[in-house]
Amino acid sequence: MSTDQPLLPDNQMLFDEAPCGLVVTKEDGTILRSNQTFSHSIGLDAQALIGRRFQDLLTMGGRIFHQTHWSPLMQMQESVAEVKLDLVHHDKHIVTMLLNGVRREHASCAFYELALFGTKDRDKYERELLNARKVAEDLLREKTAAESALRQAQAELKSAYEEAQLRASFAEQMVAIVSHDLKNPLTAIKMASGILAREERTTRESKMLGHISQSVNRAERMIADLLDLALARVGQGITLSPSTVDLHAFVGASVDELRMTFPEATLVHQTVGTGNAWLDADRVQQIIGNLVANSVAYGDLQHSITITSRVEQDHAVVSVKNQGPVIPDSLMGVLFEPMIRGAKTGTDSRSVGLGLFIVREIVRAHNGVVSVNSMPESGTTFTATFPMV
Repeated sequence: MSTDQPLLPDNQMLFDEAPCGLVVTKEDGTILRSNQTFSHSIGLDAQALIGRRFQDLLTMGGRIFHQTHWSPLMQMQESVAEVKLDLVHHDKHIVTMLLNGVRREHASCAFYELALFGTKDRDKYERELLNARKVAEDLLREKTAAESALRQAQAELKSAYEEAQLRASFAEQMVAIVSHDLKNPLTAIKMASGILAREERTTRESKMLGHISQSVNRAERMIADLLDLALARVGQGITLSPSTVDLHAFVGASVDELRMTFPEATLVHQTVGTGNAWLDADRVQQIIGNLVANSVAYGDLQHSITITSRVEQDHAVVSVKNQGPVIPDSLMGVLFEPMIRGAKTGTDSRSVGLGLFIVREIVRAHNGVVSVNSMPESGTTFTATFPMV
């Protein structure tokens, strides 16, 4: 039984067609044999290389390196590995190759067996690796810088927040102190004017006491508005104490008090529907007071001011309507911002422009909405709508 053996290339073919350049030289560098791969690499025929010195194929730098480094190494340690050399191609361009060599003793003489590899692909890969490393290092530096900037920003933000908290706390304390210090003398003035009003007074004295009472009421509203503004600005917002209230009853009581505060105005209370609402009665009374004060300041007092309380299935609504000049379109977008006031010639409108801002904040604290409608025919109506809880 016979088996077919694969036909292997002979030794000469293996030598000539090896995937690297192969060269055999004497110790002085004289080339004794080279393969086709090496011949193709430098553009010379293998026969033309025989008898030439290997170092003569190198650039000037390569010959110096041969003389000072790798030739002595071959003598001392009988081998070199991955020595990078520049050879001169037949057409004069430079060919860079890696040299691996060993020194072998044969009979009475020694030979150098050299293997040379082209570095074109290797250099390309090295450049790509170096570029990739550079990119990675740049990204690392950017990441480190970004993290450092983030830590610094976080530290600055924390410091700013702590400072803001301290300022807010200080502002809150100062507002409370100022409010308390202002309320005390106003209370004393109000009590004194009330006591004086009980006695028999001339028409002129009664009128003066009425002005004093009105001024005290206006100052109390301004202090309350300023305190609410300060709390809103420091981030605490409007505080509420809601409870179940009879909407029509407490709105009616508020209107009765306001009739005494604004005797020059005719206040009319209208009711729609029946039922209770979940509201902070004192705060809603503050809303009505601010809206009525606004109507007195800017409306036409020849017409009545109508306060309507309406109970619906899902909402409780309070509105204040007056007749007077139409609110300009230029003010509509900022009407509920602080320090915004309308202008009415000949009217005592000594206020700081906080009334409507406080109205908005109180309504928002109830999760409600406030709106305004101002038309020449129907007048101006402010409407606060509160959800039923």
